Parts: sequence; C-alpha cells; structure tokens
Amino acid sequence: MNKKLIRILKISIPLFLGIFLVWYSLKSSTPAERQKLWESILDANKFWIAVSFFLGTVSHFSRAFRWKFMLEPMGYRTTQKNRFMAVMVAYLANFGIPRSGEVLRAVTLSTYGKVPFEKGFGTIISERVADLLILMFIVGVALIFQTDDLLAYLQNQNINPLITLFIFLGLVGIIILGLNIIRRSNWLPFQKLKSIARGLLEGMKSILKMEQKWAFIFHTVLIWGLYLIMFFVIKFSIPETVDTPLGIIMAAFVVGSFAVSATNGGIGVYPLAVGGILMFFGIQDHAAEAFGWIAWTTQTAVVLLFGGLSFILLPLLNNKK
Repeated sequence: MNKKLIRILKISIPLFLGIFLVWYSLKSSTPAERQKLWESILDANKFWIAVSFFLGTVSHFSRAFRWKFMLEPMGYRTTQKNRFMAVMVAYLANFGIPRSGEVLRAVTLSTYGKVPFEKGFGTIISERVADLLILMFIVGVALIFQTDDLLAYLQNQNINPLITLFIFLGLVGIIILGLNIIRRSNWLPFQKLKSIARGLLEGMKSILKMEQKWAFIFHTVLIWGLYLIMFFVIKFSIPETVDTPLGIIMAAFVVGSFAVSATNGGIGVYPLAVGGILMFFGIQDHAAEAFGWIAWTTQTAVVLLFGGLSFILLPLLNNKK
C-alpha cells in the first residue's frame, strides 16, 4: 500500500471513528434523551468548569517547568515560555494527527530553544515513562477502590470471582511466557520491541540519575494530581453527580486517560467512554454523558486556547530584532 495513503488513513480513520461514535450515540437516543443531555450541559455550574479549566492550565505549566530538569543537566537553558508553548502546540497537534505531539514538541524546542531534536525527543520519552508509572499507580488505586463493585457485578452476572482470578493468573502466565520468548528471539519485530523496552528502562534510569530528581518527581505527581482534581471537580457542576464517590470518579478518569489516545484528541471516544463507566456505576444516563462531554470540552478548550495562542506567539516572541 502507498505510504502516503497509509499516512492519510492513520490520520483520517481515528477522526472519522470519533465523529461516527458521536453520531451513533445521538442517533441511538430519543429526542427527549438528547434534550435532557443538552439541558444538563447548559445548566452545569460554570464556576466549577472554570476551576477545572484553571487546574488544567496549571498542570500544563507544571509539565513545561518539569521539562527543564531534564534539559539543564545536558547544558540547555531554555525559557519557561518557550517550553510551555512547545507543550501546548504539541497537544494541539494531536487533534490533527494522533500521537504527533511528542515529535512536534521536540521540533519546536529545537527551533526556538536550540535543543537538538534527538536530545529533546529523548527527554520527552523519559517523561512519558514517568507519566506511565503514575498512571499505572492510579489504575491500581482505582481497582482497589472499586473492588466491591466489581465483585458485585461479577456475582450479578453469575460469574464466579475465583474463575475470573484463575483466568487473570493464566493471562499473567501467558504474558510472562511471551516476554521470555521475545527476550530470546532474534526475529526483527521482537528485536524492535526489545529496543523499545531498553529505551523505556534507560528512561527510568535517567530519571533516577538526574540532579534534581526529587523536583522532577514532585512535578510529575503534581501534574497527575491536577489532572485528577480538574476531572474530579466537574462532578460539582452537575446536580446528579455531586455525591459521586472518589472511587467512581477515579475509575472514569482511568478509562478517559486511555480513551483519549484512541482518536484525534479523544473526539467522540473520551466523552462516551467516561459517560459509559459512570452509567455502569449507576449514574443517570443524561448526567453521566453530560459529565463526559463537559470534562472533554473543558480539557479541549485549554488546548485550543493556549495551543492556538502558542502557535501564533512562538515566532513572534522569538523574533530577534
């Protein structure tokens, strides 16, 4: 298949998938249900949406600040404004081409911060390793919070939890066996996987070796804490979700964190996935869907506003007289 066609499909398929999911969701609901959803969104408490918007902005500012802890040991002094704008332009790029943001972020700092692309990109990969570890921790905490609900669900579906445990252990065994096969194999695709794994391991080691590792770790925790809080406060904007426990909010947050990468900027998938998990835990349909759409719209507004401004201001603020 033509490489150009493959690139076009990689961009267009996730976008069309997101649009299709939005269309299908609306088509599957009745006019009365769509009206209730729309009213829930319009009547949402704007104060808490503004709080969420502010927290999201601070989280991106913290991400830009954290970046310097990896750049400075290599001798690169960059400004906070350039790092912040590079981060925001990267998020904006993901709406056009999924997962292109990391590359553009490194290119931006190479252009305006004189940081070689390969070194800037390497720091971004190391950052992602730290982010992945925090996300996995949040997943674990969310599962612990919702253990009782998951067990109750399995019982309601007449599924023996012990059988589920054995299946889980079996999958773990298969994964361990598969990893062992990959480790010993010389097949080219497996060699590439091993190379990626070594890169991730080196990324973790570089974090532990950096001069200001505790500041880096603090900002990593702060970033994800702000992500979670900006998501959490959305519940106060809708009367039906005000009393939703933290455990359920965390479960929805985890689902959203994975769903956002499925399409361009999470279009369609993110709000429906978040709404779906809230409905699973008993939140009224229109309120659950409204929560998902408000959370996604708030996060998207932060990216569109600051990403758009950054795209315009980067060349202007770095124009040497």
